[in-house]
Amino acid sequence: MESKPSLKIGELKPGIENVNVRGRVLSVTPSRTIQTKSGLRTISEAVIGDETGRVKVTLWGKHAGTLKEGEVVEITNAWTSAYKGEVQINVSSKTELKVVEDESIPQADAVPEEFVKAPEDYRPQRGGFRGGRGFRRGGFRRGEE
Repeated sequence: MESKPSLKIGELKPGIENVNVRGRVLSVTPSRTIQTKSGLRTISEAVIGDETGRVKVTLWGKHAGTLKEGEVVEITNAWTSAYKGEVQINVSSKTELKVVEDESIPQADAVPEEFVKAPEDYRPQRGGFRGGRGFRRGGFRRGEE
């Protein structure tokens, strides 16, 4: 499979599969176990950024808790979704994470504060793809987060 070129964080849109991106890890949360439709899963979250903005990264399974603040990470074969109007990157077992040296990625204090927003009219193409939590159609019930 040919790898796609890396996107800048500001170019991300919800609903992209096989996305590749590089960014500096700005914050991380400890991994925790949550109950999902398919049973207990381990999850952690991080925020990465580059000169075009910042984005939340949800790390599932073996990748949960693996990122450290300050490092530059290359994420290969991830997928994007939207939650509460913001684009998110999802890292699953098929995703590759690599810590890289990349002088072109700005230091944390030079990353814009802006998170990448999902388009106002965004709707997932296929119901709730890959479990698509938080979408307004499909299995989303009022009052649930």
